[in-house]
Parts: sequence; C-alpha cells; structure tokens
Amino acid sequence: MSFFCPCFAVGQVAEVIDKGATSCGLACLIYFALMNIGAGLIQCLYSCSYRRKLRAAYGLPQEPCGDGCFHCCCEPCAIAQMYRELKNRGADPADGWEAHSWKMTMAPVPMQDMRR
Repeated sequence: MSFFCPCFAVGQVAEVIDKGATSCGLACLIYFALMNIGAGLIQCLYSCSYRRKLRAAYGLPQEPCGDGCFHCCCEPCAIAQMYRELKNRGADPADGWEAHSWKMTMAPVPMQDMRR
C-alpha cells in the first residue's frame, strides 16, 4: 500500500499519530497535493513530520540515519515502517483513531498486591 497508494497509508498513519485531530482523508489529500507539486520531494517533508512525532511518542532512536534522509531516499519504505510500528504497538492504522482511542485514553488499572 505504501508503494502504490502512499497518500492513503500516510493518511491512516497521520490520523492515529495525531489522535484523530487530523482525519485520514485530510492527511491523504494534503499528501496527494504535495506529491503533485514540485520535484516530488515536498511530500517527504510532510511524512517526515509524522515520523518525528512517532519517534517522540514512543521514545524511538533516530537510527541509522536522520528522518529526512530516510524519507527522501526511500519514501515507501519509510511509510511502511511507520505503519508497521503503529500496528506492532497495537494501534493498527487501518482501523482508524476511533477504534484505538479508548485504549490510548483509558486510565491504567491500579496495581493490586497479593495480601488479603
């Protein structure tokens, strides 16, 4: 999906990372518009911003190279990696933010001890 329809994949990732503040459709439209303007690298800056947000949210290191470099060199791979990272953490972008909002906003269950 990230190779043949990257705008849709970026839209799904953006919706989950922005916790519903940016809809899948809006992010998809923005990415599509940027993809058709200029030399084709402008959309990399847009998707790169979501990579930075994802790394900040989960404390991921910036390795082996910078976010911008990775997105400019292999944009479909970078999008697929973000998609897979969210999916592996239990927030499948295909389901949208609404399906995961209760997981992300619920208070944690208090620890219980073994004493009676």
